Amino acid sequence: MSHTSKYFNQVAMIADRIDQKALEKLVNNLVRLREQQGRLFVLGVGGSAANASHAVNDFRKLCGIEAYAPTDNVAELSARTNDDGWETVFVEWLKISRLGPRDGLFIFSVGGGNVDKNVSVGLVNALDLAKTVGAEIYGVVGRDGGYAAQLGDCIIVVPTVDGDLVTPHTEAFHAVIWHCLVSHPKLQIQATTW
Repeated sequence: MSHTSKYFNQVAMIADRIDQKALEKLVNNLVRLREQQGRLFVLGVGGSAANASHAVNDFRKLCGIEAYAPTDNVAELSARTNDDGWETVFVEWLKISRLGPRDGLFIFSVGGGNVDKNVSVGLVNALDLAKTVGAEIYGVVGRDGGYAAQLGDCIIVVPTVDGDLVTPHTEAFHAVIWHCLVSHPKLQIQATTW
């Protein structure tokens, strides 16, 4: 079997295994967030940061949810990284934004964060703050979901079907899932142009 055939067979397997009930719960949570005029802070690192930026656009434009991605502010991101260390970037940004109980934190991550393995500690610190202030935690993560799955209110875990392709499959399904969300009739208030 070619790589292409294998890859797309795996995509179909993952799509078939996504927890659709959890996805519907996430839709309802986001509807409630919008109704209570909460803000949505979308976090990710690397490819997940690019996904966060795109998702913020869609949540704002298509769903009328006030949304932000800290990684879109390169000046602040790099200043905080340089001055205080990468692990503080998200949590300090969220403190200045006054993350509160009406707000939501949305994580895009392959592993979901793990302090013991020193992976995505910046996400872990942001998750801890969200829990402390009573903000809801949402996300789309891979592997076993990591710390995000442990703390989250509604986390979609992208099933692992091939250990060698966890990152590309997870990051691809970030987009599949957020596009499902922003096109959901309960959430979408603005039609797409195309």
